[in-house]
Amino acid sequence: MLVRRLSLALAVTAATLAVGMPAVADDTIDYVALGDSAAAGPLIPNQDINLACLRSDNNYPAVAAKALGARLTDVSCSGAKITDFTGRQFGFVPPQYDALNSGTDLVTLTIGGNDIGLVQAALGCVNLFPEPFGISCADRLNSGGKDSLGTAIAAWAPQIGQALDAIRAKAPKAKIVVAGYGTYVQRNGCYPLQPIWARDANYIQASVDKLSAALRDQAASRGATFVDLAAVSVGHDTCAAPWERYLEGLIPTSLAAPLHPNAKGMAAFGAAIASAVKNPAIH
Repeated sequence: MLVRRLSLALAVTAATLAVGMPAVADDTIDYVALGDSAAAGPLIPNQDINLACLRSDNNYPAVAAKALGARLTDVSCSGAKITDFTGRQFGFVPPQYDALNSGTDLVTLTIGGNDIGLVQAALGCVNLFPEPFGISCADRLNSGGKDSLGTAIAAWAPQIGQALDAIRAKAPKAKIVVAGYGTYVQRNGCYPLQPIWARDANYIQASVDKLSAALRDQAASRGATFVDLAAVSVGHDTCAAPWERYLEGLIPTSLAAPLHPNAKGMAAFGAAIASAVKNPAIH
């Protein structure tokens, strides 16, 4: 009888405490990172054990998450196109949108480079010999007076707007941050350090800037925050001294993929994104 009474008393006490003490809210930011290799960080140590996406645990999502004290779900994947937000990349990587839900507080993304073939275009600009011994990629990509990359970017731009609408529908309370692409090469380039002729360097960087402008404009039209990583990386492009670079050239000088951000770049980009989340008015 005594045991029964004690058990009953403990049950009543526990119920009273449960009613009288509200549950402690989890204020941790649930953060989902979407995007391509500019977000994933191919070859930067340490790489995810699932090597399909070449994703680093020191990429800008990881840096931003640490600065924000956020709980990160990083589904960025090298080679991703915007169709991989809804479909299975490589046939087996789950759609990136699968990571989103009604509890998501923050979403970041960088996308578009693979959709318009930006890296392939840049590689097509390599000339091992100075002018006139070679073919200008700017001339080739502007043949007939039509800017091939510019036309591709303009045609693609509405897709990012549609993607932002889909993100908003899947994660209605989330803050959405769109990060642009960096400054890959200074004006007129630095031939032969980076074997791209001056006019070709200017054309490629102008195309990168057009892509970032499309991301910026679509973000603004959807109430998302845009972070200008081109501004962050000025003076830290592929022409800078190796220890000053945020982006690697054709022959990397640190552990990172060619024509991609390195660990220093990801640290700077992640800090800029965390700052934009905390103080959106300054970006």
